[in-house]
Amino acid sequence: MSKNRELKEQAVAQIVEDIKAAQSITVVSYTGLTVAQVTDLRKQCREKGVQYSVLKNRLFKLGLEQTGIEGVDDLLNGPNAFVFSKEDPVSGPKIITEFIEKNKLQSLKVIGGVFEGKAADVKTMQQLAKMPTRDELLATLVGCLQSPISGLVAVLDQIAEQKEAA
Repeated sequence: MSKNRELKEQAVAQIVEDIKAAQSITVVSYTGLTVAQVTDLRKQCREKGVQYSVLKNRLFKLGLEQTGIEGVDDLLNGPNAFVFSKEDPVSGPKIITEFIEKNKLQSLKVIGGVFEGKAADVKTMQQLAKMPTRDELLATLVGCLQSPISGLVAVLDQIAEQKEAA
């Protein structure tokens, strides 16, 4: 077996692992981004536990085939980056969408992706980007749980003060 083929097989094996570990994958066309913009985007992705990878479309397609995911082939044209959201399915789409809006970029575009093991169109990925992240949902839940408790404590304090005054 040639060394080049062996390297490609290793790359595909890594892609298969990344696909299996991802809760969502955002496919992004990144033509025209500057090195500084790509560096900033990668940094933001790392901070949120999201993997930003530029891969050969052919190798990514082989990885998809090995995981049984279909319907993404039409997205794999031109230079693409793949954003693997491993901890939270909305993190990747949210980071990309916010980055596009913040920097007013037209060269960076979400062109689709994979969600729940199936091909997802641009609209699905945009809807994911609008959803709150797991951390935001947990914070909201904690706030909801604390609200009745703090209200109860305030009522108990008032009752205690009334009894002391009487």
